[in-house]
Amino acid sequence: MTSVPVNRSAAYSPAVTTSAPDALDFALDRSSPVPLYYQLAQQLEAAIEHGALGPGSLLGNEIELAGRLGLSRPTVRQAIQSLVDKGLLVRRRGVGTQVVHSQVKRPLELSSLYDDLESAGQKPATQVLRNEVVRASAEVAAALGIAEGGEVHRLERLRLAHGEPMAFLSNYVPTGLLDLDTERLQATGLYRMLRSVGVTLHSARQTVGARCATAEEAERLGEPEGAALLTMQRTAYDDTGRAVEYGTHIYRASRYSFDFQLLVRP
Repeated sequence: MTSVPVNRSAAYSPAVTTSAPDALDFALDRSSPVPLYYQLAQQLEAAIEHGALGPGSLLGNEIELAGRLGLSRPTVRQAIQSLVDKGLLVRRRGVGTQVVHSQVKRPLELSSLYDDLESAGQKPATQVLRNEVVRASAEVAAALGIAEGGEVHRLERLRLAHGEPMAFLSNYVPTGLLDLDTERLQATGLYRMLRSVGVTLHSARQTVGARCATAEEAERLGEPEGAALLTMQRTAYDDTGRAVEYGTHIYRASRYSFDFQLLVRP
């Protein structure tokens, strides 16, 4: 086993990149049947996902990196290319290879995007685009179990991670459940606010899908028109069986994925 250091940079700037003295160790097992390029790619990806290599971290060019790791240049190129293809790294002329961002892998469980981003070290932030009381459409009324045309809170929020758009969230909440203060919505997640007023989230019905971004959605999320988006519809219930939230969300597929654990049916 050999351990090799890789330098990190400060936060990424398009114009200026500086290096930090701290290092990250990679352990490459040359006796393993697992190809060295794959070992390197997996460990780099893990370092990015866990925040050890943050956005803007500088790996250097392929020749420098191969020299530090004691690997051939084609091996390093193959490892880097696999992460470039995933959107985690980018090659910059005259600079080298840099971390762009990590992809959020969200488990399919009843949790909020804000909490998941925060626990993953993604520095979540929220822009509240709409916070108003509206009449419930037939779709919203059916999801929340209220009369069509009844009043509901409508929220539209842009969720960011490390300052970059991650998801556009549209939520409907029954009136009288809690005070949906815009400043609080910008500072924390909706589920935290529900819990703070004594709502115990118990279960949810959720549908996951995919489609292409419209021009408006692409501009909002910083993607090209027609880019792949993940979609999610969810109705959340409290411990009494009451529907407390209905959401329709879209996520950048380049930055976000759902993580499943599958069990064999007995």
